[in-house]
Amino acid sequence: MRRVAAGLAVLLSLGTAQAAEIPLYPTGPSEDAAFLRFFNAGATDLELSAANGAGLSLKPGVASNFLTVPAGKPIAGKLTLDGQQQALDVRVEPGEFVTVVGLPASNALRLVTVREQPDDFNALKASLAFYNLDASCTQAGLRLAGGKVDIFKDVADGSAQRRSVNPLKLAVQPTCAGSPRGDALDLGQLAAGQRYTVFLAPGAKGPRLFQAQDTLAN
Repeated sequence: MRRVAAGLAVLLSLGTAQAAEIPLYPTGPSEDAAFLRFFNAGATDLELSAANGAGLSLKPGVASNFLTVPAGKPIAGKLTLDGQQQALDVRVEPGEFVTVVGLPASNALRLVTVREQPDDFNALKASLAFYNLDASCTQAGLRLAGGKVDIFKDVADGSAQRRSVNPLKLAVQPTCAGSPRGDALDLGQLAAGQRYTVFLAPGAKGPRLFQAQDTLAN
């Protein structure tokens, strides 16, 4: 990442995450837009130290908003979680929405990069994505809580599926190889024209679900 032009900054609204004024990666009207966010799948704070001096801190189970980044250009830095560090080196293509996930591992911080190029926008529907970040959950899926209706199924580790759903109150249950696993998650009322993500992450007692609304940083 290069240093940002003078006066260009973005205030991230991160809910329970630490909100701070973060210098935005350089972009402008002559460059195609691309979007990058971070998700903390660990049990302690995830710290980002960008090569341009920017910093970001995320509480466990929290995703940042999507930052606008220059398409096709390297974004470098360092991520730290529970005393473990990993170099960040990612490029985001034009129109792509990329999520970098920090996952604790036995001997090194694991980074998972999930890429989307959404093309399913419907102002009358809600857009829901399911990210599988748990390598131990084979054929991961998501179904209506208390039922057998699958919303997503056969999602491989480190990948995602997205679909349009009716704007309603929704509670979901994770599945592995077709069998319910872990606790259900109440997503609340999904709004028409909004985008959401459900993350499946590993936990000490089995798979865990987290949710985020997909919003752009102002």
